[in-house]
Amino acid sequence: MIRQIFRYSLLLVASALVVGCQKDFSDEDIAQEQPFAKSELIVKFSPDVADMISYAQATRSGATRSGQPSVDDVLEIIGAYELERVFPIDASREDVTRNSGLHQWYVVRFGGDMDAEQVAKRFQELGEVVSVDFNRTIKRASRGKATPLSKEKLARAMAGATRGSMNDPLFAMQWNLANRGDMFTQGEVVKSVKDADVQCEKAWEQSMGDESVVVAVLDEGVFVEHPDLQESIWINEDEVHRSMEDNDGNGFAGDYNGYNFVKDTGLITWNDAYDSGHGSHVAGVIAARNGNGVGVSSIAGGSSKKAGVKIMVCQIFSGNVGSSSIAVARAIKYAADNGAVVLQCSWGYVSGSANAYDWGETGFASQEEWERGAPLEKDALDYFTHNAGSANGTIEGGIAVFAAGNESAPQAGYPGASDDYISVAATAADFTPAVYTNYGGGTSVSAPGGDQDYYFDYVDAEHNYGEVGCILSTLPYNVSESGYGYMEGTSMACPHVSGVVALGVSYAAEQRLHFKAEELQEMLISTATPIDAYMVGYKDYYRYVADIGPQQPMQMNLSLFKGNMGSGQVNADAFLRAIGDSGAPMRFPNLYIDEQASVAIAPHIYFEGGDKLSFDVSIADSAVASVESQGAKLIFKGLQQGVTSAVIKASDGKSYNFTITVRKGANDNGWL
Repeated sequence: MIRQIFRYSLLLVASALVVGCQKDFSDEDIAQEQPFAKSELIVKFSPDVADMISYAQATRSGATRSGQPSVDDVLEIIGAYELERVFPIDASREDVTRNSGLHQWYVVRFGGDMDAEQVAKRFQELGEVVSVDFNRTIKRASRGKATPLSKEKLARAMAGATRGSMNDPLFAMQWNLANRGDMFTQGEVVKSVKDADVQCEKAWEQSMGDESVVVAVLDEGVFVEHPDLQESIWINEDEVHRSMEDNDGNGFAGDYNGYNFVKDTGLITWNDAYDSGHGSHVAGVIAARNGNGVGVSSIAGGSSKKAGVKIMVCQIFSGNVGSSSIAVARAIKYAADNGAVVLQCSWGYVSGSANAYDWGETGFASQEEWERGAPLEKDALDYFTHNAGSANGTIEGGIAVFAAGNESAPQAGYPGASDDYISVAATAADFTPAVYTNYGGGTSVSAPGGDQDYYFDYVDAEHNYGEVGCILSTLPYNVSESGYGYMEGTSMACPHVSGVVALGVSYAAEQRLHFKAEELQEMLISTATPIDAYMVGYKDYYRYVADIGPQQPMQMNLSLFKGNMGSGQVNADAFLRAIGDSGAPMRFPNLYIDEQASVAIAPHIYFEGGDKLSFDVSIADSAVASVESQGAKLIFKGLQQGVTSAVIKASDGKSYNFTITVRKGANDNGWL
C-alpha cells in the first residue's frame, strides 16, 4: 500500500502562524503540500542485492542493473538509468554502516511514463526489496524573519551594568537563562516566576561546556563568522577550508565546519535573501561564547577561560531552496560519523492531532505510522542513536532532540514523539505553556520557547509589544544589523534542551565518567522541574499579527496541559548533579587494530587535568604495534598480527595498563 505523503516543515516556519517575533508573514506563506520527486525512489534492497549493485559500480563507471533477475526486470520496465547509494562511502566507518544496514539504501532514478507511486508498487512486490520510500521535497513554509535587536539597544546594553554571573551585556535580557521573576510586570500583573528558566547559573558552577562535545545543528546555515559564535564552531581538522576535494576521505568534499546538504557542498551559507537566521539563532542558544563581554550568553558556550561545546553545521535549508529526505538522512548519518553526540532538530512533521482545517492535513498519528511511512529517516536516526559517541568515551550512542511542534495540538509531532528521542514543548517565563505549543502524547520535557501573544501588554523602553517575551540570541547581520534578535516557538525550546544535554555530557567528560546515551536521556527527563502546579485556571492572550500588533483576545484552559508538558521544565543543575552521582569511571581503552591500519586516541580525556599533561607510551612488543604523537592525539599503528601489552603514563605519574590486539580484518575502528 502506498503511504500518504505528509506535510513536512521546519518548525521555525510553523511558528510564524502564531509568532509576532517573525516578520513578513502572509497567508500564502503557510505550508503547502510538499511534493516528492516523481522520477526517483529510495529503495532498501536486501543485503545480497545491495552487494551486487556495489560490485557492479566498482567494476564499471556506474550501474543501472543489480545482477538479480527479478529486480532487473523491474528496472528494465521502469527505464532505470541510475542507481546511487544514499550514503556516501566513508572508509573509516564502512563496517559500522554495513552492520547497520544503511549500505542497502539506494536512490533509483528512472525515466519513461511511470511515476514514483506506480514504481513503488512494482518494487513492493519484490522479495529482494526491504523498504520503499519517497524522496520528499522539504521546504520552509514561510519567509518569516526574526525581530532584530536594534544597534541602539545593543549599545545601551553594552554601556549598562551586567547582572549575575555573566559580563555579556545582553544576559540581563535572557530570562530563559536567568529568570529573576521581575521582568514582565504591568501594574499588578506579573507574568514571570523566579527560576522559570533552565537553571543555568547553578549548573555553571559545575561546568560551562567542554570543547570535546559536538552538537550537530540540522537547520538553516549558521553564520560561522559571528563574533559570538566563531570560537564555538566545529572544525574538521582533517579537511581543508573551502576545498573542492574530499581531503579526509569521509565522502564529503570541503566539510570544514560541517556540510551544506541542500546544495551538496562544504560551503555553508546563511545570507540568502529568504533565510530567517534560524540556524544562527539556535546555535547561539546552545553555544554563544560566554564571558567574552560580547552580546548574549548561552547554555554551554564555555567561559572567558575555557572553550565550550562545538557546533557542527548540518545545513538542510537555504532560503526557498528545498531540501529532501535524502539530504536530511545524510545529515543525520554525517553527524554521527564525524563526532557529534547531540542532534539538534527544530523540525518535524505536523502533529497527527493537529486541526486539519487549520493545517490542511495532519501528520503521523502513531509510532507505527511514522516507522512505516518514513523508513529511511527511521534508519538514519537509529544509526545516530546507536553509533554516535564511543564505547570507550564519555557517551556511548547519541541523543536526538526535536521540537514538539507549534500547532497547539494535544500530541507532539514525529519524529520527536518517538520513544527513542526527546520532544520539547515550549513555556513562557512563568512556567505556563506557550500559546502555540503542542503537548500531550510524545512530549518528553518542556523548555523556554517565548510567548509574544501572552506578553502583548508588555512594553519595553522602545515600545516593543511583547517581543522581549521571546528568546534573544545570535543572528546574521543580513537579518539583524546588531547581530542579535528575537524568535519564538518550540523550535526555540528545542535548543535549550540540546544545550542542557551538551552541558551534561561536558560535565561527564570533565569528570571522566562514561554513560550510555539512554542513561543520560532518562536522567534528563527524570530531573526536570515539575510545573503541573502552574496548570490551573485560564491564560489570557492576544493573537499577534505581524506589522499590526495584538488583535483578537483569546483564552486557553491551562488544566488541559496538566500532566501533558512532559516530565516538567528541563533543569540543568539537577541534571548535572544526577550525572555526578552516577556513571562509570573511564579508563584508557584496550585497542583492536587492523594490520597496517591506524587508530587515533586523545589521551587527555582519561586523565584528570589531562589537557595540561604530557604522555609517554611503552609497548612491550614493538613488532606488533607502534605509536607516535600527533598534536593532542596518539596515533597507534598495527604492524603485524599479534597481541601485546602496553602502558601509558602521564607526567603527573598516573598510568594505565592496556592491551593492543592486531588482527587482519579488524572492523571495530580501533576499540575493543
